[in-house]
Amino acid sequence: MRRKLPSTQALVCFEAAARHESYTRAGQELSLTQGAVSRQIAALEEFVGVVLFRRTRHGVALTDSGRDYARQIARRLDGLELDTMNVMARQASGGSLALAAVATFATRWLIPRLPDLARRHPQITVNIETRTRPFLFTDDGFDAALYAGTAEQVQNWPGTSAVLLMHEEVVPVCSASLLGRRKRLSPEELAELPLLQQSTRPDGWRQWFEAMGVPAAQWQTGPRFELFSMTTMAAAHGLGVALVPRMLVADDLARGDLVVACDRPLLGSRGYYLVSPARRDPPAALGLFREWLLAQAGADH
Repeated sequence: MRRKLPSTQALVCFEAAARHESYTRAGQELSLTQGAVSRQIAALEEFVGVVLFRRTRHGVALTDSGRDYARQIARRLDGLELDTMNVMARQASGGSLALAAVATFATRWLIPRLPDLARRHPQITVNIETRTRPFLFTDDGFDAALYAGTAEQVQNWPGTSAVLLMHEEVVPVCSASLLGRRKRLSPEELAELPLLQQSTRPDGWRQWFEAMGVPAAQWQTGPRFELFSMTTMAAAHGLGVALVPRMLVADDLARGDLVVACDRPLLGSRGYYLVSPARRDPPAALGLFREWLLAQAGADH
């Protein structure tokens, strides 16, 4: 069946003109004349049967229908460009992986190790985008995902298979200046300090103090941050104590930017998993990446 689609050139001209609300500036961006852009958009309006721009004293402005269409087309063109870049990368390098990952794990654990992957498998290119929740691989086009969650959450992710990389061990950390002359704090002493909150882990401190058998009435007070990277930065600058996975702050601890405030780690129910679509013919690059990733995770334990 023949698809009812306008030309790509018309869509590109429309998207640029919609961003600038100017045919002239769209033409400058696309190395086309103002007249060429105008003709492409006129052809698009004829194709869809909808007026997308209206003339004003200062040029053109989007209609309501044009604004809605532009928002949709911009996303589709971004996706088409990404798909094209991915297939070009596969041709050039012999193996490109589109990886979804939780941001802090990718930034602090995975990316510093990627030079080793490049040395061992120079033909593999890893492209990373941020995702924090399960998604449909058929819709998003990822080859795999690095996911932080519980075994139950992973098991309930439809159409996937998963391999556990490591369990999560959280430990309280802070700046050395916050401890002063003390080397370590007891859980009771820790409860008296500002406790930095993680908005994605609202019960983290409660679970830690309960595991230590220590009452802490003020466990949910303190500045709140969305990402581990924000929380650890706040801790490094003396704003309070952060409860974070030890492996995400290994470099900070080695440099002395952070110290362990109370060496009483809590092994929780969460872990880090490599999740991929369940299929019979996974890309060869994904198999090599999985083997390398498991070796890296094993070296940390």
